Amino acid sequence: MTGTLVLAGTPIGDPSDAPPRLAAELTAADIVAAEDTRRLRRLTQALGVAPGGRVVSYFEGNEAARTPELAEALAGGARVVLVTDAGMPSVSDPGYRLVAAAVQHGVRVTAVPGPSAVLTALAVSGLPVDRFCFEGFLPRKPGERRGRLREAAEERRTLVYFEAPHRLEATLTAMAEVFGAEREAAVCRELTKTYEQVRRGPLAELAEWAAEGVRGEITVVVRGAEPPAAGEADAAELARRVAEREAAGQARKEAIAEVARGAGVPKREAFDAVVAAKNAGPRG
Repeated sequence: MTGTLVLAGTPIGDPSDAPPRLAAELTAADIVAAEDTRRLRRLTQALGVAPGGRVVSYFEGNEAARTPELAEALAGGARVVLVTDAGMPSVSDPGYRLVAAAVQHGVRVTAVPGPSAVLTALAVSGLPVDRFCFEGFLPRKPGERRGRLREAAEERRTLVYFEAPHRLEATLTAMAEVFGAEREAAVCRELTKTYEQVRRGPLAELAEWAAEGVRGEITVVVRGAEPPAAGEADAAELARRVAEREAAGQARKEAIAEVARGAGVPKREAFDAVVAAKNAGPRG
């Protein structure tokens, strides 16, 4: 009989947000796989419990090597509880590999629902919540980061990102350049903690604020692109959007493809609009 893999959500700040089932699962586990065993110790002390089984580390550096060991234990009938530093395992945290391995071995996978920085930030942002997409962490290299943002420039759903505090200014600046300086956003810092802060405003304004230095865990929520109004996606508007992306460093071919997809028109139509705008430009 195979075991069970339990993905246990942990508090993103306040330990009292822990669901009651978390304590029960930690005490019943044969193995507790923790992203940081020291943080697990602090959490169990706050909950007034002790892990019932063996505690092992499971973090980015050893995830690939440790997954087969845990998968073997699951296949042998063990109950493995996976916890990360905050929030739900596998969401921008270790866990996906183990879930995939458990599924492959026919092992039951369940979860202890818990606090989520993604949903919490979205809820308090003041931005539309009916449709959203989670983009995780952006690439660290400026060129790759800008490329990822260009892919999302025409996305109409609200966008949610994680970011490190020391990269926040650069990320908000890049967002202002690619999405537009006036695009609305919210920077959510230290959610549920003592110094919780939600700063709302246009991207350019938020980038200027972040230049002063920001500390703590950061989640950024950005309003999606506005859908074109009836008749708005005319040639001039298509050409303007392509020019915007080219100015941000995107190749014309890619810019035309993305603008066409966002406007819901054939690529040829966007291409013709760019050519027409170039021909209609000032002549010397």
